Amino acid sequence: MKLNKMLTTGLAVVACLLLTACGGETTQENQVLTSIEEKGKVVIAMNPEFPPFEFRTLIDGKDTIVGADVELAKAIADELGVEVEFSSMSFNNVLTSLQLGKADLAISGISATEERAKLYDFSVPYYQSVNKIIIRKADLATYATSESFEGATIGTQKGTIQEEVAKAQFTTASFISLEQNGELINELKSGHLDGVVFEEPIAKAYVANNDDLVIADIAIETSISDSYAVAMNKNNPALKEKVDKVITELVESGKMAQMVEDAYQLSISGSSE
Repeated sequence: MKLNKMLTTGLAVVACLLLTACGGETTQENQVLTSIEEKGKVVIAMNPEFPPFEFRTLIDGKDTIVGADVELAKAIADELGVEVEFSSMSFNNVLTSLQLGKADLAISGISATEERAKLYDFSVPYYQSVNKIIIRKADLATYATSESFEGATIGTQKGTIQEEVAKAQFTTASFISLEQNGELINELKSGHLDGVVFEEPIAKAYVANNDDLVIADIAIETSISDSYAVAMNKNNPALKEKVDKVITELVESGKMAQMVEDAYQLSISGSSE
């Protein structure tokens, strides 16, 4: 009897330990979601240099970060039942901020590449983009093919997949990577760069606001994924499930595409008073 009792007690202890371990694992796996709920806000890392996805404009006289990614972040915050806080930084630091625990999600026109997926989890895609090269309108006849950029200097934003895309497409050109998109545009306009590679909606927004620039009629091929997705730290399945739910509903309803179009129109019209 004592032996049976001891065995029963031992099994109970083991079961308790297993349950505790499982409970601890579940908590650890979803610690970001738990943290978001406890503090009552979700912190979004983004680089507001990607019109129409995120950019600054005046709203009722106040400098404000707006764009399609901003609206997506607000929709996710609503689903989570919390407030949203935007943390502005260079694109090169957007993903790093997740690792450092300075942000809960990264939403900044981020392409969900296989290489990045080794370090981060990504939501389902919310936008599929293609790449374009911006040139000065005066050089439209000069740069008509990829080969015509031989010896030219092409700019890309540091830390983006466009660094790889540009080098694969324009094999005889030289390359410069800068932190800020606005700086790239200034360097192009001043003649220090001959072209700048951006995602199409960003390229369109800059061209719409600069009469002396144009998108070259050159197809840019790439094997690198250019599907935008929300990035988060790994092992947070409950958070990913909620984010995926929001994105799926927005994409399937057509609201995501409308958000991009509305943001594009705002980016070319200027401030909203």
